[in-house]
Parts: sequence; C-alpha cells; structure tokens
Amino acid sequence: MKIIILGAGGFIGTNLVLKLAKKKSNEITAVDKKIQYLEILKRQNFNNIKYETASISENYDFGNLISGYEIVYHLLSTTVPATSNTQIPDELASNVIMTSKLLDACVKTGVKKVIFISSGGAVYGKEGKCPLKEETLTNPITTYGIQKITIEKLLYLYRYMYGLDYRVIRFANPYGPYQRPNGILGAVTTFTYKAIKGEEINVFGNGTVIRDYIYIDDVVKGIVNITDGKGKYRTYNFGCGYGTSINELLDIIEKTLKTKLNIVYKQGRKVDVPVNYLDISRYEEDFGKISPVNLIEGIKLTAEFLKKEYDL
Repeated sequence: MKIIILGAGGFIGTNLVLKLAKKKSNEITAVDKKIQYLEILKRQNFNNIKYETASISENYDFGNLISGYEIVYHLLSTTVPATSNTQIPDELASNVIMTSKLLDACVKTGVKKVIFISSGGAVYGKEGKCPLKEETLTNPITTYGIQKITIEKLLYLYRYMYGLDYRVIRFANPYGPYQRPNGILGAVTTFTYKAIKGEEINVFGNGTVIRDYIYIDDVVKGIVNITDGKGKYRTYNFGCGYGTSINELLDIIEKTLKTKLNIVYKQGRKVDVPVNYLDISRYEEDFGKISPVNLIEGIKLTAEFLKKEYDL
C-alpha cells in the first residue's frame, strides 16, 4: 500500500508511522514542515519510509506531493484547543481552505481514501450529554473545533460530489511515548513528566474537569482498524468510553509514581469544556472491544519512556 502521512512528525503521526512501517508491504512517505520533526522516525532505520518536508498552507499546491498515493492521512493542524480563538480568520484559512485544496488534489490524482484525524474533545462543545455519540449536535466553543467539524463536512461534500472515500476519527485525549511533555497538549504526559522532575504542576480551574484519556498504542490500533476494515460508518469516536477528572488523574499519577505532587490551581479557562467523554459503541460494534490500556499501566509505560528519552 502506498501511503502518505501529512503531519507525520507530530505525536500521533510518529506513532502511526512506526506502526504502519512494521508491515513491509507498506510504502510510506512521512511529511512535515521541518526535517528535524522527522528525526525520531529517521533514527528507526526503516527502509520502507521516505521523508519529505513541505511548508503546507492555504496556498500550497498538493498535486505533486500526493500524486501516486492510495491513502492520505491528514493529521495537519495549525492550532490547538488551548490557544485557539486568538486569530480566528487566520486559523480557518490555514486549516479549512488548505484542506479543500488538498481534497481537490486527492480527486485529481486518484487517491483512494483520506483518513482525517478529528477531535472528540473539541467538535461537540459543552452542550451534549456524555457519553457523547457521533450523532450528538456539534457546537464547538473553539476555532480548533470549528475547523475540525468543517473539514468533516468538506469530506462529506467531496464524497457526495466526486466519490472520494474517507474516514473521520474523533479521538479522545491521547497520551504516551513521543508526546512532547513540555508542550500545551496532553495532561497525562505533561503531569507525569513534571511529577518525575518534581516540578510544579499547573491546573486550570479546581480540577473537576473530566476527560477521556486513551493510550497511544490503542489509538494507532484504532486508526489501522478503521482504515483497513469494513466498517459501516465513515465517522467514529475513539477513546476509553469513560471519564476521569483532573483531580482523579493527579491522584493516580501520585500513587503510581509514589511521589508527592506540587500542584498549583489557577483560574479556569473558557476553552475548557467541563465534561467530555465518548460513546465508543459504534466502533466496538464494527471492530470489536477496544479493551484500552488502563491509566495506571499507561502512566507506568509513559514514565518509563520519559525517563529513558529525557535521561531523567
């Protein structure tokens, strides 16, 4: 299978490439903005991965980049939920218009399927009742969520107009190896990293925000199953199917790592939905039980990776 992954140097992209490369018959091209984003992958010395750099924007010409590929994985985004809503017109142009040009190129070059990594945390907003089903009304409260759901609608349109096959995967909150521990995404990874180092852990609000946390190995298995399988649907939620509050998460980290955490509570943020966890019955109906790695085991695995990767 000839596969191109856009945004391959990110957290999900890195783990996905490593998973797909284990199948020798896959010919993979990993694409990101800078070659240093792909260094982790290059160190693995797979001989079925090629590397490309591309400064992808709304003005990018995708024709040459994706020509000849059967599957396109779209993992690109210029925004994250926490900093979304700051430059709304620019954020929409950089993501929505860019994707429409990508889909145009997919139609013209004969791409068989597009896999879009959406967000189970951002597209639903704060009005739906948990666990959130795929049919739940989508009322995002961030530009990040708006651009994700708009891209989903674009995929539906291109399917309707041109027959372009696609799948949308709305993930919960993934964590684990290769997630940047000093960024602004990933509570589990960030808190675990700071706990190991004895650093201050900042919590926005009173710690009652509830999220659905899913280990990255489960995530990539889900992506592969949805891509290769014969599911009845084009859009799937994917997570653990239950919620854990920030305070509960911190307690689990403290007990698992056997260390006292230095927690500082700060003023809550408007971009944080109070409760968000996903109904995963559609996925399990088509592909079987997820049986996710539990938080205790996931935190242990994440801590082991962080200690080795960052020499802690």
